[in-house]
Amino acid sequence: MTLAPPSHDRGITTLTLDSPANRNALSATLVGELTEALAGCAGDDVVRAVVLTHTGNTFCAGADLTAPPEPAAFVGLMRAIVALPKPVVARVTGHVRAGGLGLLGACDVSVAGPDATFALTESRLGLAPAVISLPLLPRLDPRAAARYYLTGERFDAAEAARIGLITLAAGPEDVDKALVPVLDGLRRASPQGLAASKELVTASVLRSFDQYAEDLIARSAALFASDDAREGMTAFLERRDPAWVL
Repeated sequence: MTLAPPSHDRGITTLTLDSPANRNALSATLVGELTEALAGCAGDDVVRAVVLTHTGNTFCAGADLTAPPEPAAFVGLMRAIVALPKPVVARVTGHVRAGGLGLLGACDVSVAGPDATFALTESRLGLAPAVISLPLLPRLDPRAAARYYLTGERFDAAEAARIGLITLAAGPEDVDKALVPVLDGLRRASPQGLAASKELVTASVLRSFDQYAEDLIARSAALFASDDAREGMTAFLERRDPAWVL
């Protein structure tokens, strides 16, 4: 299992990425388990909202290069988060890379602590943040998106909040404290009110999926099959610079 058994507390179901051996990378297995768990939450009247969190010092390292999911399956997971008629709240206390940022972009509210770092590393692997653009570009500051898409630079939680990737950067030991008013507010809202309100704030993101998903899935597959990607992923696994580094 790459997803811990869900826990429940007064209407809040917590789903925990629990594959520390590969830094919670997005394997085909993890994507399938998380998609299934979200479908279960959607059909459970007891669930008011979902918290998505992680074990270890990494929220999600991006795609598992040894057992990656099909791009269409990952798109389906991100869309399931956006379209779920219940809020999804990300709790992040560790690192987030590449496809992991797509998970954050799909969530409705996200809080990250001071140990969290973020990077869109795809360009350094001969790839591009293709399918994760579906939830990210409608929400990110355009100039910041251009910078971090192109350079792959690492940035912290304060910058992630500034550019719209996350909702709030919390101080040391304050991630759970910062979540208290958020979860309290969700518990006080009616299920109908939450679903209708979420539909309003996610409308532009869902339009992005409807308009561009097919093209970006094809683009992602083509990039993964390219010579540059083979060199980039091989270099990453061999812990060396790819041939194009100057």
